[in-house]
Amino acid sequence: MTFSDDIMQKTKAWPFEQARALVKRLMILEKRGTPHTGPVIFQTGYGPSGLPHIGTFGEVARTSMVRQAFNALTDNKYETQLIAYSDDLDGMRKIPDNVPNHDMLAEHMGKPLSDVPDPFGTHDSFAAHNNAKLCEFLDGFGFEYTFLSSAEQYRSGRFDETLLIMLERMDKVLDIMLPTLGEDRRATYSPFLPISPTTGRVLQVSTLERNVAKGTIVFEDEDGKKHETPVTGGNVKIQWKPDWALRWTALAVDYEMAGKDLIESTKVSSKICRALGGTPPDGFNYEMFNDENGQKISKTKGNGIAVEDWLKYGTPESLYLYMYQKPKTAKRLYFDVIPKAVDEYFQHLAAYPDQEDKTKISNPVWYIHDGNPPTDVPPISYAMLLNLVSASGASDKDILWGFIKREVKDATPENNPVLDTLCEYAVRYYEDFVKPNKSYRAPTDKERAALEDFAKNLAQPEAKTMRASELQTLIFSIGKEHEFENLRNWFKALYEVLLGQSQGPRFGSFVAIYGVEETRDLIDKALAGKL
Repeated sequence: MTFSDDIMQKTKAWPFEQARALVKRLMILEKRGTPHTGPVIFQTGYGPSGLPHIGTFGEVARTSMVRQAFNALTDNKYETQLIAYSDDLDGMRKIPDNVPNHDMLAEHMGKPLSDVPDPFGTHDSFAAHNNAKLCEFLDGFGFEYTFLSSAEQYRSGRFDETLLIMLERMDKVLDIMLPTLGEDRRATYSPFLPISPTTGRVLQVSTLERNVAKGTIVFEDEDGKKHETPVTGGNVKIQWKPDWALRWTALAVDYEMAGKDLIESTKVSSKICRALGGTPPDGFNYEMFNDENGQKISKTKGNGIAVEDWLKYGTPESLYLYMYQKPKTAKRLYFDVIPKAVDEYFQHLAAYPDQEDKTKISNPVWYIHDGNPPTDVPPISYAMLLNLVSASGASDKDILWGFIKREVKDATPENNPVLDTLCEYAVRYYEDFVKPNKSYRAPTDKERAALEDFAKNLAQPEAKTMRASELQTLIFSIGKEHEFENLRNWFKALYEVLLGQSQGPRFGSFVAIYGVEETRDLIDKALAGKL
């Protein structure tokens, strides 16, 4: 679906705010006499020093959202391209904790990641392995992108022209970089990091001489001998802030977002880009994800969720949703956010068809499904399925389907494939995260009396035909009759005593699906201390 120009111009949906700024950039360049030629380039960066994590995916997902908004806003006037760029000519500075064969990797410290053997033994290099993991994940989400390897760009000669410009304008680069460095580093800093012809390592050494006419620099190699090398052809790697500027200039990048921790780096790289004759890209700085302890997630630490972990317990669409929400707000990224994200995705999906266009344009499902969201919304939430597993001790999804068919007429795994998948997620998530942490407590005297009353009501013949809303009303009335000043305390007691957890579902709906007799039996076991 497409939106009117008026709606696209007025919406506060952040991808369209970014897209409007990018259109303005192109108009300004055109007025300056430099109309845009070739595709509008959106770029994302990846450091293959560790396995891809969700932060990496998030950058690609969010950039894709901006690209989609830009295409809609310009009515596809421009060709666009999204580059997923891997900085795999970087030297390996430390060994990630979550990879095998540390001793072997230690022998290759300092070498370009594209030259370090693969510790997993499946690819030509460590970088190739991690790059493949990145592409595999992005392909699984259906992203339209072009993968570029830094090593290939340097070694193929694609960066040569800009590298020679940087050599010529090295003094300007130094004028920008040196004030940002400490005294010791200023004394030896060079934007050019030669790759040793004897050891193959990327060297942090001074540039002793430069010859612009020949396109070479002279440096002291690890054996103490002076060596002259071309700055072209992959013989050097540029320090990362100038390298960012090199990439923006050589690839004519129009848009690239970055983490909040790179705000100052973005400013420095933008100055260098201008010094090289380029125009820095548009973009914004997003907030970082934190792990369960509030620490920034890191590829090398492996303290976040690996790309495959989320998909073990949640839908791909729910991960995309998590990236759409509040990109400039720091968010906790751990396993316990997955069920909520799954349910929120389906809530957005269910709401979409009846929304006005001015609301649809801010609905994440428009971005997740390239403007054409599906209509398959499961009749039971992930949270409810988790509680059914918790109460029943279901060890496989077939047991859950026995409960589901009681409430959802004619439901089968075949005609409800999305719900069937959620059942698999729920059983898996319960076994790994809920079951180990369940903690039942005994009821207070007041709670015991209310639970006994609840069981008594469920024993009445009419209870068997009650709908979920009627059961919810019954539970409310019992709470009031037993004088719970705050009915939340009554529901909390139901969750803690019957389910062994502090939060839970709408309990009337739970009883309707789980079963009246089964709920009575659950209450009896709880009162007898058998849970």
